[in-house]
Amino acid sequence: MGAERVERRLAAILAADVAGYSRLMERDETGTLARLRTLRRDLIDPKIAEHKGRIVKTTGDGILIEFPSVVEAVACAVAVQQGMAARNDTTTEDERIQFRVGINSGDVIVEDGDIHGDGVNIAARLEGIAEPGGICVSGIVHDQVQGRLECTFEDIGEQSLKNIARSVRVYRVGPKSPLADLPPAAEEGRAAAASPTLPLPDKPSIAVLPFQNMSGDPEQEYFADGMVEEIITALSRIRWLFVIARNSTFTYKGQTIDVKRVGRELGVRYVLEGSVRKGGGRVRITAQLIDAQTGAHLWADRFDGSLEDVFDLQDKVAVSVAGVIEPTLRQAEIDRARRKRPENLDAYDFYLRALPFAYTSMPDEAEKALGFLERAIKLEPDLAVGHAMIAWSHEQRYLRGGLLEEEKIAALRHARLAIAAGSDDATALAIAGLVIGFLDPQDYATALDAFGHSLALSPSSALAPRLQRGHAGVARRERDSNPTSRTGAASQPF
Repeated sequence: MGAERVERRLAAILAADVAGYSRLMERDETGTLARLRTLRRDLIDPKIAEHKGRIVKTTGDGILIEFPSVVEAVACAVAVQQGMAARNDTTTEDERIQFRVGINSGDVIVEDGDIHGDGVNIAARLEGIAEPGGICVSGIVHDQVQGRLECTFEDIGEQSLKNIARSVRVYRVGPKSPLADLPPAAEEGRAAAASPTLPLPDKPSIAVLPFQNMSGDPEQEYFADGMVEEIITALSRIRWLFVIARNSTFTYKGQTIDVKRVGRELGVRYVLEGSVRKGGGRVRITAQLIDAQTGAHLWADRFDGSLEDVFDLQDKVAVSVAGVIEPTLRQAEIDRARRKRPENLDAYDFYLRALPFAYTSMPDEAEKALGFLERAIKLEPDLAVGHAMIAWSHEQRYLRGGLLEEEKIAALRHARLAIAAGSDDATALAIAGLVIGFLDPQDYATALDAFGHSLALSPSSALAPRLQRGHAGVARRERDSNPTSRTGAASQPF
């Protein structure tokens, strides 16, 4: 009797597993298994059948699939990953299920429905180097699929795979952008075409990227991630600033960052990035603010502290970063508004153009500010900060332009409109509180409430305490020089 014949055939092999499966199971074993069953039933199994695949075997978090062609294998993988991405958009980050996929083509040994051999091993190793939500394919697969599917390929070079004697050329696969067929005029044009572009919101927008852990100590990853969360929280209290959520920015963790690409993909004007470095019992945090459209650096600083109280250090750095970023961003936005054509200005742009004139605190300049601000609230009647700056401008014209009663009345009216419309706008509340405190000594309680609410909304802002201190000093001087002004205000802290 001769040796038993071994069945062999050429196949396209797809290997996939769940990234972070152990963490998901530890957190919620029953829920994770239920979500996986639902994904199999509603997405994965139907796509496998649609592309003529055969499930060879499954493990707790993995699956091995055989396809009749590499085109079907890659098409199935892209469809599944796109479906997963759509589902994850509505899922919190700690509950997301993300697959890593590896695809190879080669000769396999078939035994009792199972498949073995180098072709399978390479697919499994490619899955191991794929990013969560990503697909890696071998050079053989790339050569057979290129130009036949609506997807893109990124050559990441020759890779040494575990227990594979030879190096393997590997490509990352992604969905094809609708702009990909346009003739690329330059490298930046190609990058823009390859990445989806989100429109910018109608107010300043910022993404805080994961800080790099430069210490080499894995324990510092938790500190760095916590630092970023605290900064995002602090920035989110700035009413006029649109802050991208942590779930979106942390998808860039561990990647080489192109700030312009991040700006396009997240739809932001500004990006904050940084690093954390530990030495002994101390830590150094660096941060830099970048204009995502031009790549220009707007601000950079570093913060040193002791690790004895980690949470206190995180709080202090977050408040400091938010406090210095706010005026930097406001000045950048003023410069941007100045560059826009007049016919393209919106309410926020008119407000920004008014600020340099309003900040001079001179009656003639306040008149120029009012011209822009009146146009702003005509476009957006409930623009709280617009009403606040109108109040401030009328106050300057009243105090330094002859104490005309109509200016005082206008200032107080717009200050109260700002408070009514800006219950969640720290800047509007601080300025309105200042105006009311100066011009209506009988209503110090409203001024105090506005200052207190402003600080509660944005503890990192230097505006409210600065205005509050300035107002207190002026009020004390006025009471000292004019005894009659103390009536009705003796119990007030001003």
